[in-house]
Amino acid sequence: MRHDIQPNEQAFSTKEVAEEVGIATPTVRKYGQILERNGYEFLKDGDRRIFVQSDIQALIALRDTDKPLDDTAKDLVLQQKELLESPGGTEIALNDTYENLPQDPNQLKEVLLYVANELAAAREMNVQLKNDMAQLKTNVSQLQQDHHVISSSIGNSAQRTNAKIERIIDQQNVHYETLLQQERERSELLQKEIQKMREEQKNEWNSQNDFNKRLEEEIQKRKWGWLTAIFRK
Repeated sequence: MRHDIQPNEQAFSTKEVAEEVGIATPTVRKYGQILERNGYEFLKDGDRRIFVQSDIQALIALRDTDKPLDDTAKDLVLQQKELLESPGGTEIALNDTYENLPQDPNQLKEVLLYVANELAAAREMNVQLKNDMAQLKTNVSQLQQDHHVISSSIGNSAQRTNAKIERIIDQQNVHYETLLQQERERSELLQKEIQKMREEQKNEWNSQNDFNKRLEEEIQKRKWGWLTAIFRK
């Protein structure tokens, strides 16, 4: 049982300690776990640690140490045990608390006012934590929606791009098929023209041969007729 707490000593939340020491809230929890693992005692409200000034000094010592954290935590635990074992400490057991309550109504009123303020601060902190959690849930939900929108947008964009590529490929295939068909038609036309020219040339050759034959036959006839006429004379 800790009895090193001074009367009306101010208590701090984890968030307040983080701001006071200049470290992150998770780091405060981490340092608290290291201290407790090595035997350090904190005031507790259920599972929640309540920090006082001596606890803040212990966290600062962990923050600034050059040694392993567990070694520094063990030194701090020894210091706390020596303080708790030293005489003259202020016992905060429940019975002593009741016995030490002030009899003066004005002082009692101040004590009750202090307790009421502390409870109001605790309630305010709880409300703030609930609001922070609600805001965090809202932010997470918004991030999830944004992620869904981005994913859908990327998916739709990819589909549109693929569709466009497919249309371009189809257009190119149609164009190539058209060019190939045109080239085939020109080739067939050219072959027909060549065949026609060959036939015309062949016909021309045949006509020339026929003419040559007739001419030769005519020459032969005239030659023989001339010779016959000579012999008749």
